[in-house]
Amino acid sequence: MTLRSSTQSYGSVAVAIHWLSAILILVLLASGFRADAAAGDAAKAMALRIHVPAGIAVLLLTLARIAWWLFADSKPDPVSGPAWQERTARVVHLLFYIILLGMAASGVGMLVLSGAAPVIFAGDPAALPDFELYPPRLPHGLGARLLIALLLLHGGAALYHQFALRDGSLRRMWFSR
Repeated sequence: MTLRSSTQSYGSVAVAIHWLSAILILVLLASGFRADAAAGDAAKAMALRIHVPAGIAVLLLTLARIAWWLFADSKPDPVSGPAWQERTARVVHLLFYIILLGMAASGVGMLVLSGAAPVIFAGDPAALPDFELYPPRLPHGLGARLLIALLLLHGGAALYHQFALRDGSLRRMWFSR
């Protein structure tokens, strides 16, 4: 497998960024919803100690992926199929980028506006602010729900292509051929 993508499959850099991002996004969603539902400040702070660094990692991976596509690599040709499926796939991927960048911005905004970072990582959990009081909280929560919908759509389409159409599309986004 080469670093760069071919016309038929993704290269190892794109594959690594994709799967590492996918795992971290699941960690983000789980830790974010856990923090939101936490009964006490200590449990909320514990979840946020995972959530915040994972969010920074996803932001950096998303920026790296965008830079990789713009400056170093090109995407493989689309899987053959109806034009509407190709357009839908492009829209879903674009929405992933928009939502991930928007969630990073709203997450950083909440940390900055609330001053919560020192409390989360070194302070008394009882001093955690009420994030609901800060304007970025609403788009952050909405973004999480939209992200789940996109993940279901993306994963469902990948599974449909792999198991119903049997076109080998999952193989294109894996390390070995």
